[in-house]
Amino acid sequence: METPVRGRAPSRTWQQVTRGVWSPPSTAPFGRAELEAWALVLPPTSAFTHLTAAERYRWWLPSSPPHPVFVAMRRSEPRPRRPGLLVCRHPRSFGVTVQDGLRLTTPAETILAAARDLGVLDLVMLGDSALRAGHVTRTELEICASHRRRGAPLLREVIPLLDERSESAWESIMRVLQIAADIPVEPQHHVHDSAGRFLARADFWVVGTRRIHEYDGGVHREPEVQDDDLRRDRLLLDASWQRHGFTSRHLLNEAASIIRSTDDLLGREWDGARLRAWEDLLNASMLRRPGRSRALSHWRTALPWAESGQPERFQTVLKGSD
Repeated sequence: METPVRGRAPSRTWQQVTRGVWSPPSTAPFGRAELEAWALVLPPTSAFTHLTAAERYRWWLPSSPPHPVFVAMRRSEPRPRRPGLLVCRHPRSFGVTVQDGLRLTTPAETILAAARDLGVLDLVMLGDSALRAGHVTRTELEICASHRRRGAPLLREVIPLLDERSESAWESIMRVLQIAADIPVEPQHHVHDSAGRFLARADFWVVGTRRIHEYDGGVHREPEVQDDDLRRDRLLLDASWQRHGFTSRHLLNEAASIIRSTDDLLGREWDGARLRAWEDLLNASMLRRPGRSRALSHWRTALPWAESGQPERFQTVLKGSD
């Protein structure tokens, strides 16, 4: 198996990762070969962190413009300065694990590092995914959040919002929308008919009602999945349950109608503060331009194209979300 090299490229098909460092041909961004190449210019005690490590852990990731390679290292080590590399220097040691031969910061340390630049919604995706995979515990996150470090206040805010029962990034986003709008929901609720027979496991039960809210990703339009969904919907309707399904577009652009409909169901007056709370979270996240611009301002020195005014390349697609 070919490995990255320093010096001259073995052939024209090899990719230049950074000055004088080449990796074998690969189409995967921030794949193992590319990170192995970056490791050639890093101190041996350093570790990949932030979104770079989160990608290696295969967590659900927020939509974002292209980001640098994030590295953590001791302050006592000489700092490499190369385009595309963003280094965070630590006065003390930090948690490190080795995965597939690559040094990564521990999951809790990785999430704390990401909290420096991301918003609440982005961090909830990472945290839910890490908890669901069993990569981190709440106690480990709480220990990290107790430190006096940049990102710790946001992590402390996010920990109570996390739920390892979430089954996708968009489901995590939908849960936070309902929390922000003060909609009382119970995730992964088991629905039964009047005879006690199991009908469905719902993404969210609106507590005290006979309505369930669910996120419908693209997989739900595949023929076999759709057949099962329609059969399930008929069983719920026969048992006098309402199922309201939502897509990512609804969550991003039609939150007001979701909140107003639930307000009517709960018999309460409309309060615009609930919608504003959700909009504030969206605007602070990678799902909206203000959140992306804030992150880019932090990464600008490591992203040459950001300095040149090159148009932002972005799609609202969450990696690993479905």
